[in-house]
Amino acid sequence: MKKTTTIRSGSARRFSVVRGAALLAAFAFALSAPLYLTAQVASYGDKQAGENQGDQLPNVLQKVGVQQHLNQQLPLDAKFVDETGKQVEIGDYFGKHPALVSLVYYNCPMLCSEELDGLTSSLEMVHLVPGKDFDVIVISIDPTETPALAAKKKEFYLKRYGHPETAAGWHFLTGQTPAIEAVSSAIGFGYVRVPGPDGKLTQYAHASSLEVVTTSGKVAQYYLGVEYSPKDVLLGLIEASNNKIGSPVANILTYCYHYDPSINKHSLIVARVVQLGGMVTVAGLGGFIFLMFRRDLKLGRDHDLTRDSTDKG
Repeated sequence: MKKTTTIRSGSARRFSVVRGAALLAAFAFALSAPLYLTAQVASYGDKQAGENQGDQLPNVLQKVGVQQHLNQQLPLDAKFVDETGKQVEIGDYFGKHPALVSLVYYNCPMLCSEELDGLTSSLEMVHLVPGKDFDVIVISIDPTETPALAAKKKEFYLKRYGHPETAAGWHFLTGQTPAIEAVSSAIGFGYVRVPGPDGKLTQYAHASSLEVVTTSGKVAQYYLGVEYSPKDVLLGLIEASNNKIGSPVANILTYCYHYDPSINKHSLIVARVVQLGGMVTVAGLGGFIFLMFRRDLKLGRDHDLTRDSTDKG
């Protein structure tokens, strides 16, 4: 009996040591993972995180963001050109269906593609049909972009969506500055022109958002970031079809890359939610490991007391 108890005690200690080592390894990985990921981002295309003083955004991003103008009427008379070269007004797409509106620019090297990828992926799981139940309206914020470029983008994302029969429900628009600013101001979408790698003002610093607009052309809901819950999008479209206005969402933004000629690098501004999520994860792992170590120590003491009691017996 004494021998069996001693073996159990030794096994428990070895198990405790092994589990403790595994937990330490997990904790070390959690601490090192952000550094590893940062290194991967920095090495891709010679990009690195731009310097930031305190908790303030760089000056170039002070005017960049999304102010949620719920129930704001879009300028239905704003004139654009669609991907076929046809002159249209924003109001042409309203009256029968709600719409999803996305402000991007087609030559965007980074965030805009992620946003449109997220939109397309979400719509693949939304059981509504573009052109029949709602419209997708993508507007370029760059007045130099052309309908030919818009047509290429439409072709790419329509193919990715996998339902070419819904082409009539996808609209990729270009326009001039007054119309672009009228729509962006109504939505509350702030952006600024910034230099590209060649030093010329060919890129834009902007945030990422998707807007649901009611049948009558009023802003009903905002989805921020580059990934959109199909369930939320479906609910937003259903409510917007009845001209219902949603509620404000947490203003956590994802910003686009922009080129900084002063350091000859691309600066990266990441959504604050990623930083917060990392801290919560590390804190949660730390708390879990602490509790496991306390439990192991208690089990070790209990085994030692059992062994001593058995030896004396």
